[in-house]
Amino acid sequence: MDTLFTDIDNRAKYAVAPLAVRMRPRSLSELRGQKDAVGPGSWLALAITADALSSVILFGPAGTGKTSIARIIAETTRSAFVEVSAIGGTVADLRREISAAERRLASAGTKTILFVDEIHRFSRSQQDALLHAVENRVVILVGATTENPFFEVNSALISRSRIVELHALSDADIASILDAALADERGLRGRFAFADGAARAIVDLSGGDARGALTTLELASQLAESEGRKAGADAPYLVTPDMVAVVTPRRALPYDKGKDMHYDVVSAFIKSMRGGDPDAALYWMARMLEGGEDPKFIARRIYILASEDIGNADPQALLVAEAAFRAVEVVGLPECRINLAQAAIYMALAPKSNAAEAGIDAALA
Repeated sequence: MDTLFTDIDNRAKYAVAPLAVRMRPRSLSELRGQKDAVGPGSWLALAITADALSSVILFGPAGTGKTSIARIIAETTRSAFVEVSAIGGTVADLRREISAAERRLASAGTKTILFVDEIHRFSRSQQDALLHAVENRVVILVGATTENPFFEVNSALISRSRIVELHALSDADIASILDAALADERGLRGRFAFADGAARAIVDLSGGDARGALTTLELASQLAESEGRKAGADAPYLVTPDMVAVVTPRRALPYDKGKDMHYDVVSAFIKSMRGGDPDAALYWMARMLEGGEDPKFIARRIYILASEDIGNADPQALLVAEAAFRAVEVVGLPECRINLAQAAIYMALAPKSNAAEAGIDAALA
């Protein structure tokens, strides 16, 4: 049972919580971005407002609002809201919560919403333990995952749930979140302001991740206060672009070598060369190299493109691709990045023809 001391403890914990936690939206109106997923008229927004939610799996990159949506559901629902850890939780934990949900439903008619963050970390046996309860609406599952649920979540559980995809936040969304954090009493309470270029630096570094942006702002504000940088005696502390750079010396770019992000980045790399954009081709190549991709894989994609998209419009392209692949084998990283860059630039700027591919496919048909 909550007491005065519980409330004091909660307020003490909240006071030292990270800025990203303190600034978590309390309602759908405070949630930035994700109009397709939870905007006016969307299924999820209507279900939350009407407190008529059915099981749902929220899927999207880190820092896009999955946990925030779950917390909004917790604040607005008349159902019991419980959370199980997908990292330390066990089948026994799930069965205990399901049994408690059955008792609530039988004794008071109260529904239970079960929130599982990072649900892809649940083993198959843990996911299977949820099936019967989800199917019979003993619990309403709200799962959150950064991984494609069609690959990582039991298909039977997916068939009993709605999949709602969230996307990286726009620059405008991140900028709005930062402005709110500067002014809000839950945040920095107007004690800090951005010098020219500081907000833009945080937005650029965030990559659409609100949690990452707020963490950067929090660290930069601590540095600003320690340095005492102000525009005047009664003015707020100034957060400068240099401070942002100090607290974020390296941008962590999302990339995985065997899942969705891998194929998305590779596709963007190929499309950049095909579309004649050498700057974009180098950017996506850098993302792959930074993420630990095998340079031979990159060289093979260039090799294929040389015939598939350039062909006899520039026969030299195939020789350049071959030379780049050979350089990767002989030279290796880090130097072979230069050979790969030279080849990618050549492919992007070369004239294009898909006659070779179209011709052989027609002949085979």
